[in-house]
Amino acid sequence: MSDMSAKNKLKIYPKSVICDDESVLIGDVTISSGCLIHPHATIHAKSGPIIVGENCLIEEYVTIVHDTGTVDLDNSGPTLVIGSNNVFEVGCTVEAAAIGERNVFECKSYVSNLVTVSNNCVIGAGCQLVDEHHLPENTVIYGKRSEQRETIEKQKSLSMQLDHLRKLLPNYHHIKKPTFDPKKPREIA
Repeated sequence: MSDMSAKNKLKIYPKSVICDDESVLIGDVTISSGCLIHPHATIHAKSGPIIVGENCLIEEYVTIVHDTGTVDLDNSGPTLVIGSNNVFEVGCTVEAAAIGERNVFECKSYVSNLVTVSNNCVIGAGCQLVDEHHLPENTVIYGKRSEQRETIEKQKSLSMQLDHLRKLLPNYHHIKKPTFDPKKPREIA
């Protein structure tokens, strides 16, 4: 079951699919339209709000933490905005200070809160970024030593994968209902 204490401000836009089975959403978290969150994922807005952009895919055992080093019980600190069309693969841990659009965080990768990720970047499976770093657009991090290179390829569209999962996951998991409709001035009861 999800962790939903009085301090949590969860805002779920319509057309999102969030598996309620043991997913943990803590703090001021906004899930934009079209996102898909698998079971056992954790999103923790520790130092301020987190806004997950449209059509992001967050797989099993992913941990996304907004941690600037200070705990903000009111979640009124700086906002971590995660851009649209990002993929967080199984078991990755992401604490990045900023995340642009169309990035892929592969299985078991780790990105510390000293890192900013621009657009169209790939952090390879098992790679770790722990030192202060800004990843320019089209960067690929790969290999045992987390080496860096540039790619000329754009990330492939997620639309077919997201459409398939939107149909499949509700057959096997309880799904959180939307709590916010941007067309209405107040939240859904």
